[in-house]
Amino acid sequence: MSVVGDQAGVVGGWLAGGRRAARAVLVAVEGSAPLSLGASMFVGEDGAVEGSITGGCVESAVVQEAYAVLAGGPPRIHTYGISDELAGTAGLTCGGTVHVFVHALDDGGAAAVAAAYAAVREGRPAAVATLLDGPGAGAAVAVVGGREGLVGSLGVTPLLDHSVGRDAAGLLEQGVTAIRRYGVDGATLGAELRVHVRSFASPPRMLIFGAIDFSAALAPLAKELGYAVTISDPRAVFVRASRFARAAEVHVGWPDAAFAGRSFGPRDVILVFSHDPRLDVPALEGALATGAGYIGALGSRRTTDERNERLRGVGVGEEQIARIFAPCGLDIGGRTPEETAVSILAEIVTTRAGRPAAPLRDTSGSIQPHDTT
Repeated sequence: MSVVGDQAGVVGGWLAGGRRAARAVLVAVEGSAPLSLGASMFVGEDGAVEGSITGGCVESAVVQEAYAVLAGGPPRIHTYGISDELAGTAGLTCGGTVHVFVHALDDGGAAAVAAAYAAVREGRPAAVATLLDGPGAGAAVAVVGGREGLVGSLGVTPLLDHSVGRDAAGLLEQGVTAIRRYGVDGATLGAELRVHVRSFASPPRMLIFGAIDFSAALAPLAKELGYAVTISDPRAVFVRASRFARAAEVHVGWPDAAFAGRSFGPRDVILVFSHDPRLDVPALEGALATGAGYIGALGSRRTTDERNERLRGVGVGEEQIARIFAPCGLDIGGRTPEETAVSILAEIVTTRAGRPAAPLRDTSGSIQPHDTT
């Protein structure tokens, strides 16, 4: 189970048992930070701690703030970083500044978090939206399976609940955690109220055509990155080998059957490794008919040129062909299937993040992309 899934199980048990707890959530980052936006830590009234905000940099200070809100103190955002007076004891060794919202979970907030974490444990998408401003700061609602699955209320206006539910459902679909601003009446045109939305999206999908060495090398690495991997090949004797099934779902059949019943969005990946025109062309045609964020095809430059000609021959236009990353992967000099897998996954990550694939020492600015709005 993932780290989030583990935390969901433990915290869900706390809340189901009626244990009072405070929640600390990473809501904004300036510069670099070890963990991503939305990282959460829970502190029980008995002193138990679950989760992490920065991997150890500021946790001790945050625990003390959690004790304070459990004792009746107000919820608020705390800032920690190298310029903070706590730099020597709780500053960030990575040189960034983090903003952490700490609040006690009231009955409504506990119900919202419990509902979201129950969905996470069941493999369903969910989001927790937390009000950061105003007298009701700390109120939380959960969005489970879309706006219709709103659990709880932020306690300001019905319009705010409606607006937050709609926006949270959109962020959840994209797998994005962020802060959104609203007017005091809950209208989306205002900016007086900030609401932090923590998305727990379903794992992105990766569909690989071709049961070959490169698929076997890439699948376990992709799984570690959080992808739900499927390897498809019409040759049952190959695709059902244990080296593929260890890290992926296996599908026996042709591309049209592999696409049936599956939808692909901007977070998803489709890879064509088959090197067989009977598979390559229909697989890429099917991939281009989806909204997958990354479509890649393995092969030499000559193989790529020949494959593109075959695609043109079945009516695929130049604009569509340009969507295909082929030859896929970054130029890192990889020779083995494992090195090639690293090359391809690196290109997928940099494409998803919209970042240049350059050595960090040759760039400037934040190492990690964070939404601090």
